[in-house]
Amino acid sequence: MSDKPQPASHSAAHSTQFEDRVLVGFVLFVSLAMAWISWPFFGAILWALVVTIAFAPVHDRLLLKMPARKNTVATLTLLLVIALVIIPAFVVGSLMVDEAIRTYDSLQTREIDFAALGHELQALVPQRWQEILGRYIETDIQEIQSKLSSFVTTGVQIIAGQAVSVGQRAFNFAMALGVMLYLTFFLLRDGRHITRRIGEAIPLRADQRRALFDKFTTVIRATVKGSIVVAIVQGILGGLIFAFLDIRAAVLWGVVMGLFSLIPAVGTGIVWVPVSLYLLATGSVWEGFTLLLLGFFVISMVDNVLRPILVGQDTQMPDYVVLISTLGGLSVLGINGLIVGPVIAAMFISAWEIFTENRAIANHS
Repeated sequence: MSDKPQPASHSAAHSTQFEDRVLVGFVLFVSLAMAWISWPFFGAILWALVVTIAFAPVHDRLLLKMPARKNTVATLTLLLVIALVIIPAFVVGSLMVDEAIRTYDSLQTREIDFAALGHELQALVPQRWQEILGRYIETDIQEIQSKLSSFVTTGVQIIAGQAVSVGQRAFNFAMALGVMLYLTFFLLRDGRHITRRIGEAIPLRADQRRALFDKFTTVIRATVKGSIVVAIVQGILGGLIFAFLDIRAAVLWGVVMGLFSLIPAVGTGIVWVPVSLYLLATGSVWEGFTLLLLGFFVISMVDNVLRPILVGQDTQMPDYVVLISTLGGLSVLGINGLIVGPVIAAMFISAWEIFTENRAIANHS
């Protein structure tokens, strides 16, 4: 028997499938290549996206008043970003760097002597308490003092070193900042169009795309409002209280408190509680009690009051997931991980919810 020729329709279908596979492979290749060459500006792209999502409500309100002037509205929004975010960040950053360098110099010249401070605190503890603690804690006090001194000195040295590093890499920093602002302008102006084009290219149903996009923007807005805004407010209040009590390097400690407030379950208490105890132990009773009261009723209460107002239940993620994703993101990607970590966690939860719903529908059909 002679082989029958394949139908023309079958050959055409086979050729079309092959071409589709080649196209998918090529799309994946060029997408990975684009991600590779864009990686040096990952931070700039990420924060341009974050700023765009955070300031989108302001942009939309301006656009309602000037619907035919998209460029003007995007420019005005970008100027607002520069005035409210970029310039204050530069001012606070320069003050923090100056105080970090001066504090590091004080540590190097023994103007701040942790060994002497440790002896003062140890002398204030009753001998009976020292004996009781000695039964359960065998660690040498000198070793604790040495580790504390090394920890603080290393931390301040890192901050001071980063300041010098930023100065040395000023061109790269300026380029990244320029890319961020430039990209923010176009994301503000054309964001909805870009989002629609990306949504059309993703091979998901419309409701699935909408669910993922909504979760993505919700988590970023919640992170900005519920974490960054709260951290800024707590850092400012902490710095002002430290300055009012005439505590050295108030701006530096304010920034440190703001950074610690970004980490769930840690908070600003890791800074103001030890400082309060030190003030009480060294005889500055009024300053110590004042810092304890203001720390508990003002600095810490900001998180309890502002976060529910700004965020509510937007993220709908368990606290332990937020903690793990935030710490993991910070450890892997640095400050960028503050946004990327919770977003990945939210996408993970949303993807599994969609997958579970699809399995349930398939099982019932």
